[in-house]
Amino acid sequence: MEYRQLGASGLRVSTITLGTMGFGGTGWASAVGQIGVEGARRQIGLARDAGVNMIDTADVYSNGLSEEIVGKALGAGREDMLLATKVRMPMGDGPNDAGLSRHHIMRAAEASLRRLGTDYIDLYQVHEWDGQTPLQETLAALDDLVHAGKVRYIGASNYAAWHLMKALGVSELRNYNRFVSQQIYYSLQNRDAESELVPVSLDQGLGILVWSPLAGGLLSGKYRRGTTAPEGSRHLSDWDEPPVNDEDRLYNTIELLIEIAELHSTSAAQVALAYTMAKPGVTSLIVGARTEQQLADNLAAADLQLSADDISRLDAVSAEPLRYPFWHQAKTSSDRLGPADLSLLGRHIG
Repeated sequence: MEYRQLGASGLRVSTITLGTMGFGGTGWASAVGQIGVEGARRQIGLARDAGVNMIDTADVYSNGLSEEIVGKALGAGREDMLLATKVRMPMGDGPNDAGLSRHHIMRAAEASLRRLGTDYIDLYQVHEWDGQTPLQETLAALDDLVHAGKVRYIGASNYAAWHLMKALGVSELRNYNRFVSQQIYYSLQNRDAESELVPVSLDQGLGILVWSPLAGGLLSGKYRRGTTAPEGSRHLSDWDEPPVNDEDRLYNTIELLIEIAELHSTSAAQVALAYTMAKPGVTSLIVGARTEQQLADNLAAADLQLSADDISRLDAVSAEPLRYPFWHQAKTSSDRLGPADLSLLGRHIG
């Protein structure tokens, strides 16, 4: 297992993080998994044995049950693992039971600490943008949690690039602790993040944590053009997170994943994970699994090294059209591009 620096912080994180949305499995999370304490212990044990040193959860996963299960399953092993959780989503029906106000952040942090059975959170992430709360209020509350010793690092999730830059600007102006990472959707199924989120991470020293790097299972290899998915699987039309916008490109990508997997005597899922793990700026992939067999296969991706040709072919089959102003920059400004620009435009001007 490789360990990478989390952005500009001094924290080193394994290239695979254990995801726990399926711990508990109540409500909407039941579609992801229904793993109890004993199952969670086994998954955590597998992950730890493979070298994983971080677990990612959120208060909203099964309405707090995921955090409770993580806390119980870790027990005395808590000090061996970094714990990441999130705040923002509704945790009740009250008018202040959601969002990123000081009121909600402080209450949510205390509740997460109780459920996790710990007195500090290693990485506390805002789960989504809140356009109705002043950023100064949100960031001041997070800064206070860091100074109180209840949170060690802070991060963002599902922000747009301008959200991130505004937040980083407020933190610098007010001398608050800044975000060290962002958690984003990024996979071969949809590479939207490369337009602005990856470049801003490279430019501003933010680590990238990737959620759903297998696109909710779409890139596992079991969904093929012209075939019926295994019984119990979702239909392609059922996907809305992430949405499927180009079926032909998706199926072409899957066929190439399977071809490359056969060359490496491994699984399509491992190839998909190794691809994203090799992309600029990526610190860690958050991987969850319904079964221990799936988890073991996914964990093995940490040791898979794809060739430059493998990556180039996958780049080509999954490529998306450049959006403005990037197509214009690639055409007219290639003489003055920096490293962050080249993370997106390099292959278009080479």
